[in-house]
Amino acid sequence: MDQGITQRRAIIILCSALSLFVGGAVVYFTLHRQSSTPVIVSTPLPTSTPPYTPTPAPIRVYVSGAVRMPAVYKLPLGSIVQDAVNAAGGPTSDADLEHINLAEELCDQQQVYVPRRGETNPPPPVSGGDPASRNQEETLVNINTAPAAELEILPRIGPALAGRIVEYREANGPFETIEQIQNVPGIGSATFEGLRDLIAVE
Repeated sequence: MDQGITQRRAIIILCSALSLFVGGAVVYFTLHRQSSTPVIVSTPLPTSTPPYTPTPAPIRVYVSGAVRMPAVYKLPLGSIVQDAVNAAGGPTSDADLEHINLAEELCDQQQVYVPRRGETNPPPPVSGGDPASRNQEETLVNINTAPAAELEILPRIGPALAGRIVEYREANGPFETIEQIQNVPGIGSATFEGLRDLIAVE
């Protein structure tokens, strides 16, 4: 009987030893495997900062003539004559808007003059200024080839005068100089001064 008890004790001890050995081996290999695995730390890519875009400076325009509040006004770059007239409180009841190009783009330090109906020899509707401040370069209108619709974009040239320019060149041939446009009925020296830097014959 003592021998059987001794055998059971030996078996229990052996099993305990094997359990400890197997458990230790599992713990060892588990820790060893975790320590050998490289740790990867990912950092977010830097975000690009958009380039700084300066805000364009406003243009300064003197609005006078047949407007409610003549004064110097600051307008956004790219403003047109219509914007300047509106800034000055709008046209008065006797304003002659038929002889002013409300769609003309303005530049810094220009003067906008709104003529009155029946006014003789008024100054050019738009004069002076710094052309370098324009948002886009102006292209000259060729008075020998431009159709009537293109001629109408010129200051103080409405549908009637545009038609007379076309009729004149058809009857007399092409203009040789820009000054000859004054031969067209209705285009005097004051109107020509407003066209001088905007037209060409080539």
